[in-house]
Amino acid sequence: MTHSAQIEKLPRHFLPESLVIDKWETIEPYFKKLDERAISNVTELEQWLKDSSELEAVISEEVCWRQIRMTCDTENKSLEDAFTFFMMEIQPRMQPWADKLNRKLVDSPFTSQLDQPKYFTYLRNVRKNIDLFREENIPIQAELNVMQQQFGVIAGKMTVEVNGKEYTLQQAAKFLEDADRSLRESVYRKINDRRVQDKDELNLLFTGLLQKRNLVGMNAGFPNYRDFRFAELGRFDYTANQCYQFHESVKQHVMPLVNQIYEAKKQKLGLTDLKPWDVEAEPAGIEPLRPFKTGEELTEKTIRCFAELKPFFADCIRQMKEMKRLDLESRIGKAPGGYNCPLAETGAPFIFMNASGQLDDVTTMVHEGGHAVHSFLTHSLELNGFKDYPTEIAEVASMSMELFSMDHWHVFFDNAEELIRAKEQQLERVITIFPWIATIDKFQHWIYENPGHSETERADKWMTILDEFSSPVIDFTGLDEYRRFAWQRQLHLFEVPFYYIEYGIAQLGAIGLWKQFKENPDKAIANYINALSLGGTRTLPELFNAAGLAFDFSSNNISTLMQFVKGEMDTLRV
Repeated sequence: MTHSAQIEKLPRHFLPESLVIDKWETIEPYFKKLDERAISNVTELEQWLKDSSELEAVISEEVCWRQIRMTCDTENKSLEDAFTFFMMEIQPRMQPWADKLNRKLVDSPFTSQLDQPKYFTYLRNVRKNIDLFREENIPIQAELNVMQQQFGVIAGKMTVEVNGKEYTLQQAAKFLEDADRSLRESVYRKINDRRVQDKDELNLLFTGLLQKRNLVGMNAGFPNYRDFRFAELGRFDYTANQCYQFHESVKQHVMPLVNQIYEAKKQKLGLTDLKPWDVEAEPAGIEPLRPFKTGEELTEKTIRCFAELKPFFADCIRQMKEMKRLDLESRIGKAPGGYNCPLAETGAPFIFMNASGQLDDVTTMVHEGGHAVHSFLTHSLELNGFKDYPTEIAEVASMSMELFSMDHWHVFFDNAEELIRAKEQQLERVITIFPWIATIDKFQHWIYENPGHSETERADKWMTILDEFSSPVIDFTGLDEYRRFAWQRQLHLFEVPFYYIEYGIAQLGAIGLWKQFKENPDKAIANYINALSLGGTRTLPELFNAAGLAFDFSSNNISTLMQFVKGEMDTLRV
């Protein structure tokens, strides 16, 4: 089956093309029309669903653009105000209507006649939303939506001076690869001193978020926000206990490999003690990897890399470039991090990131490129709700692309030795990211199970968990002040609570697909496309199955996949 990246804006049949969402009164009549419409057979119900989906897509795209513009320029108050207005004035008024329409759907005598399994997960999500809806949570969730964005505003202002020049923290990170150890230490300390400067403000923001989230969970009848959030995220297929088992498996099967990686790094650098500012460095005389200089070059090289892997993948990025859906370079006043934001009506998503010319940026770009391909593959699905795929499969899309694309990284590195180094660093990262995932996830479980904790207790617990998943090979002596607040650099804790274990589950899926790819690239890519094209129309285990994977994050499976990655690393220099 061939896929086209020539994406077309969904035609409007229910809403006028000229509709501009500038106030609640603009869209309220369409909610009323849907609520009042008589439905006398299954065909009319399906048309009603399509019209509801159109309204949802138009509103979704509007709010996404407001968020994109704000994160691209956090210093522009009018962009922040436009986002805040939507979240405080429009979103809260939509929620009771959305609940009303959900109830109209499940109460319809024709709902049972909708095709299965196509509608199974969609209706399951609708019922879940009805179960979780509470009128009293509407204003709290509106405040949360606005508060969460303050993290980007605070972090977007963080800069440091290196050699007389001002850099964002993302840009300054490239100095941690420098051969000059004293420069690395100096920049490491500057970055962390700058973060510590805002520690109280970020602690205060987080405490406010925690209290409001806890209230949302309690209002909905849950013992804590964690249990509410598991339901809200649609985690139908695994439990908190399985997350705890994942944490233990990381300790058992991943930490020994992490220790080996850092021990080898220490030997390579000829150091008696490995400090945190050494882990990204190369020995003297070896230049840090610099795969590109500008955002434009990163885009063009990614397109060439993807074209060799599968032309359709390259077409997706090319189309986004033409539509100006890329903002890649780091700059002052831009929010930190990276994301791919699906745009429900026009179809081509938006990639946002903070590139500064490092290998990590290549990884981020192909990662977000995987998300973008997922958006393209699902655009033609009939309902907006069918594109609401589980976050775990969304991350399989992105993390698999990191591994698939490695075979074509000669586009970024024309020097054979640099290419091997790039692949080594990528595979090291595949392994070393697991302890951080386990740290962040375990920390969140504790936070929301103990919402009344103090800031001191929070920092103490963070240090306990961080120590569990820190390699004893790295010497952190004298750096406790930085480490106590290291959680504050993780955007997900502020903006998307509990969205982190997905990276661990998805990394296992991605390694499984890469294993397939090593045996038969065409079949692996066909499985990848097959699973992603289903969007959210199947359960999570069924989506993994469609990709030729078992939905399994047991200790045994983690051990098998880790040994496979280690084996691939060992063969790079054979």
